[in-house]
Amino acid sequence: MRLNKAIAASGLCSRRKADEFILAGRVVVNGVPEVNPGRQVQPHDAVAVDGRLLNGAQTFCYLMLYKPVQVVCTVSDPEGRPTVMDYLPEDVRKLRLYPVGRLDYFSEGLLLLTNDGQLAQRLTHPRHHQPKIYEVLVRGAVPGAALTAMRRGMVLAEGEKLMPVEVDARSSENGTLMRMVLHQGINRQIRRMCRDFGLTILRLKRVAQGPLELGRLAPGMARHLTTAEVAALKKSVDI
Repeated sequence: MRLNKAIAASGLCSRRKADEFILAGRVVVNGVPEVNPGRQVQPHDAVAVDGRLLNGAQTFCYLMLYKPVQVVCTVSDPEGRPTVMDYLPEDVRKLRLYPVGRLDYFSEGLLLLTNDGQLAQRLTHPRHHQPKIYEVLVRGAVPGAALTAMRRGMVLAEGEKLMPVEVDARSSENGTLMRMVLHQGINRQIRRMCRDFGLTILRLKRVAQGPLELGRLAPGMARHLTTAEVAALKKSVDI
C-alpha cells in the first residue's frame, strides 16, 4: 500500500493531508524519514507521524446514528448546542469518529460516522455520490407544477441547476408527504427547492443513503453497521 494511503486509511487525516505531512518531512518509516508519498509500505512497517506511531491494526468503526432535530453535525459547537457526539455510545467515543456528510440543525434521520478515512473520503467525493432518500412533510398541497419541475431538474433562485429528483407525493393528515431521492450533494437542497415554491417544511428526515436504510432505529440511538452493510458500502464506492 502507498504510504499516503496507509496514513489516510489509519483515520489520522485525508490522503491529501498525508501528502503534506510526508513532503514536510514529518513522517518516519521504520525509523527513517520518508518524503515519497508513493513509498510502498507493508502491515509490519512502523509508520510514525510527528513521532506518533500509527496503529497498523487499527479497528475501524462504522456507526449509524438517528440524528434528532436541533442537533449539530459537528464534533463540538462554540454555541454550546448538542452535537451528534453526545449521542454516541461511551465505548466508541475514544475512537475519533467523524460524521460523513451533514444534516442541518432542524433535519433528522440517518447519519453515518466512522474513523475509516478512506471510506469517508470516497463517500463525500462528488464522483462517488450516493442516492439519498428523504421523507419530507410540507404544509398543505404541493402544486403539480412544482412536482414536475423537481422531477425534470429545476434551477434554484440562486441560479444553481439541479439534477432531476425522484419525487412521490401523497396527502397526509398534516399536509403532503413527499418521498424524495436526491442524486447530488447541493447544500440544503430540499429546503431551497421547497422555499422556491413557497412550501413550508414541517419535517425533513433522511431514511436511506446508498445501501443503508434507517429502518426502525429510534431518534438519538446509534448502532454498528453489520459486516454485510460495511461490505456493501465499500463496494458502492469501489473499495
